[in-house]
Amino acid sequence: MMAISLRETSRANFLISFRDVFKFYSFLGIHSRRHKLFFLIALLPVFMAVIFKSSQIIYGQPRFSGLFIYSNMIMMFFLQFLILLLALFFGTSICREEIEGKTLPYIVTRPINKIAFILGKYVAYTLLVSLMVVFSLTLSFVIMNVNRLGDLGIYKVLVRDGGVLLLGIWCYAAFFTFLGVILKKAIFFGLIFSFGWENVIQYFPGKTQKLAIVHYLKSLLPPLSQEGFPFLLFRLEPTPPGEAVLILLGLMILFLALSCGLYSWKEFIIDSQ
Repeated sequence: MMAISLRETSRANFLISFRDVFKFYSFLGIHSRRHKLFFLIALLPVFMAVIFKSSQIIYGQPRFSGLFIYSNMIMMFFLQFLILLLALFFGTSICREEIEGKTLPYIVTRPINKIAFILGKYVAYTLLVSLMVVFSLTLSFVIMNVNRLGDLGIYKVLVRDGGVLLLGIWCYAAFFTFLGVILKKAIFFGLIFSFGWENVIQYFPGKTQKLAIVHYLKSLLPPLSQEGFPFLLFRLEPTPPGEAVLILLGLMILFLALSCGLYSWKEFIIDSQ
């Protein structure tokens, strides 16, 4: 009976800690000036869409349709730059901002479950990033396809792309959370990974390209068109969609589990200077 009571108490403490952490960092994320700056960065594809659409209207009879430009240019900007940047800064900050802000001692001395702290903050930040990206993606899609909004068939593209980007955000954020726990200069190494490894390894033929997270995300999308933007093409040898989704979810769970375990076990040194 005592063991059952202890388990129930531990579970209740975990749920309360998760709720409190999630609510606090959701509020902080909405009102933080830094996070408002990232929201403006997330609107870059919207400005791109306005420029593309304006040029189509001005010059008339465009060579490429709005849906073509959206899928082959704007969506690729989301996939290969924007979600990486947002996931990097929000993911690494889950642990590092507490260390650099010297607030970690106050957190670890409070009756907050350490695993609940990582998971609560992860969910709060990934939800915030997801809302930013979905809002920007939807607005970009509407602008580029404003003359086809009555065609219900095109919304399948928006739903598919939104789902792929959400999977990417969750997976990348989990990986960058892990980097934030184990590395002092997590952002530096995250930038190398994001705009070095992820953007180079995908061009290698064979199984080597499967060592990049972006490979599994692009496996969920139709091949890029060979017309008009040849510099965007690469030798993708896609993984079956079902397998790609399972791998992405598995990586997310793995990196979150490692982050929670290491955060609970590791002793962090706070620089007093």
